[in-house]
Amino acid sequence: MIPRDRFVRACRSLEVDRPPLWMMRQAGRSLPEYRAVKEKHSFVEIVQTPELATEVTLQPIRRFGFDAAILFSDILVISEAMGQPYGFADTGGIKMDFKVASTSDVDRLETGCIRDRLRYVADAIPLIREGLGEKTALIGFAGAPWTLANYMMEGGSAREFDAARTLFYTEPAVFHRLMEKITASVTEYLRMQIEAGVDAVQIFDTQAGVLPLRIFEEASARWIEEIVAGLDGDVPVIVFSKGSLPQNRGALEKTGADVISADWTVDLPALRRSLPENVAVQGNLDPVFLRTNPHVAAEETRRLLESMRGLHGHVFNLGHGVTPASQIDCIEAVAQTVQTFA
Repeated sequence: MIPRDRFVRACRSLEVDRPPLWMMRQAGRSLPEYRAVKEKHSFVEIVQTPELATEVTLQPIRRFGFDAAILFSDILVISEAMGQPYGFADTGGIKMDFKVASTSDVDRLETGCIRDRLRYVADAIPLIREGLGEKTALIGFAGAPWTLANYMMEGGSAREFDAARTLFYTEPAVFHRLMEKITASVTEYLRMQIEAGVDAVQIFDTQAGVLPLRIFEEASARWIEEIVAGLDGDVPVIVFSKGSLPQNRGALEKTGADVISADWTVDLPALRRSLPENVAVQGNLDPVFLRTNPHVAAEETRRLLESMRGLHGHVFNLGHGVTPASQIDCIEAVAQTVQTFA
């Protein structure tokens, strides 16, 4: 396990002995100890209870010894804090109390209560920090404005996310107002996490891939750029823009992110070589390898590490999140391969 400061150095694109390792999104969801907590408490209850959020954040660190933990939470805590609660439908998927479907819906969204309504996150961070000690970094996160707007306008999960694109084209002033509100809220939320003690933050734009190239910067990247600027460089900022690389590399670089995270479809060495020396890369093992067997998972991990040999500024990660069906022995194989790579 590498110390916190070396994790931060890697995010700043400074050379370290080996790439630091963490697993994007909640690695604990595949663990029996997480399922034991989940049998007694709902997902939202875990997110909103500092002691429970602390426990499930620490579980994968205890088992796998990752170099960084990611705060257990959800991107939709922002929409709830703005006045649009979320939950989970009986049939699966996210369901929000209402859709943001009109100018009046945008107007009713609040931005001044973020710290008060998300105080439970700030209260969890010192507890997690104490549990991690000085050995392990802690990553905070938030959803990107574009991704949040998609969920907020669809009212939760959707087969096709097209409401936000429709608003962008038909009512640009309303779209702009919505994005201003979400951007202000996300910035304040990440500031709060930084003040509470996280070592880095990640902005997840999982719906970026639905955007055509010509509007990507206006609909997504410019709002991320505002958030990064609003954080004043206090900690490294990682931006994950799923499905938008390499075509939007320039726009993502312009955001000011310290680390650009890539999904598994991207040629990671080529991305690293195309970026300035002070911008690191993160990724990008295909999460499906966690559902194969330990030999395959280890071999694919080693292949990725070898492809990045000699290219500093690499944080090893998945190309997306850990799914509940991931196998523990495959996760262990990936972790051991990275931790012993030389």
